[in-house]
Amino acid sequence: MKTPPVLTVTQLNTYIKSVIDSDLNLNNVFVQGEISNFTNHYRTGHYYMSIKDGDSSIKAVMFKYSNQRLRFMPENGMNVILRGRVSVFERDGQYQLYIDDMQPDGAGALALAFEQLKQKLASQGLFDPDKKKPIPFMPKRIGVVTSNTGAAVHDIINVISRRFPMTELVIAPVQVQGTSAAGQIAAAIREFNSCNGADVLIVGRGGGSVEDLWAFNEEVVARAVYDSHIPVISAVGHETDFTICDFVADLRAPTPSAAAELAVPDWREQKLYVDALFNQCKDTVLAKIQSEEDNLRFILKQLEYANPMTVIENKIQTVDIISQKIYDKVRESVAVKSGEFAAILARLDALNPMKVMQRGYAIAYKNETAITSVSHINKGDKLKIRLLDGAVNVTVDEREEN
Repeated sequence: MKTPPVLTVTQLNTYIKSVIDSDLNLNNVFVQGEISNFTNHYRTGHYYMSIKDGDSSIKAVMFKYSNQRLRFMPENGMNVILRGRVSVFERDGQYQLYIDDMQPDGAGALALAFEQLKQKLASQGLFDPDKKKPIPFMPKRIGVVTSNTGAAVHDIINVISRRFPMTELVIAPVQVQGTSAAGQIAAAIREFNSCNGADVLIVGRGGGSVEDLWAFNEEVVARAVYDSHIPVISAVGHETDFTICDFVADLRAPTPSAAAELAVPDWREQKLYVDALFNQCKDTVLAKIQSEEDNLRFILKQLEYANPMTVIENKIQTVDIISQKIYDKVRESVAVKSGEFAAILARLDALNPMKVMQRGYAIAYKNETAITSVSHINKGDKLKIRLLDGAVNVTVDEREEN
């Protein structure tokens, strides 16, 4: 019996590897299982993991040139379907699965990638409403990032030309699907920002499949939109289509045509609005002028009443009226008193002794006292006899009594 050769460990592992590599059944296998112990080797870009089911596990590796085609990031606990080959890592003498392709078991790869990126960017605040910039009301220049051959750019041009033709349009033609589309879209957005080339950007394309719209789900596009200091309107696909670009943009439009309508006002509506404002302002001004004229007339009337000359004239007129009343009253009183005085004078005149003297009577005085009786006179008294036109002094020679 021939003695088997003594092999080195390397020879043994090499032999086992050759045996496994020569088995066509192991050169192209599909394996279903759950990812565990996942490691993303950032320096090399390779993915290392274990694939397990309820009873067993196998080491697996997916090199960078293969995992670059993935639309999603593998995670622990994710159920996947793998395509690859089984071979041996000679250094450790360990057989493992070399993965060429990986698909989620259940949700599609694109749907999973969409949710993964959406959750990642949301956690970093790229979707926060308070980060959204307002869209300018009447932009002077609008930048459009889209394909220059698709229907979207023609819809945008037609709508803006009709609604607000005084706005300038700057088209940045880019690919909107394919492997280079996301990079071109992001570069166009950054270029507009670097030169302040627009007041608002419309980024989008017409409808298509999920794969056709995928460029607008790339992180590079989302970062460019978020970093843009120019407000961005996302207009990707149809109304039911949603992309990551829609969530990051400052405003989402359901279609490119709708984006154009949101970007500019309708000049006809604005003219009607301005005309209405003009008429309202005119009516307001005229009403204000009429009101101020009424106030002025009232103030002039008040000033007329408050004019010192008017007050003086009114007082003078009042004094004249009162003076006339006083004059009338005094004249009436004088007339009454004059009548009374005349009556008194008549009575006095009737009692005036001079009147009696005119008829030949005289008044005898003794010691300046009128004598009313002969008994007051004695013989030899000196008396003064007053006549109408003078007086005489006499001496009493004799007294006669009746």
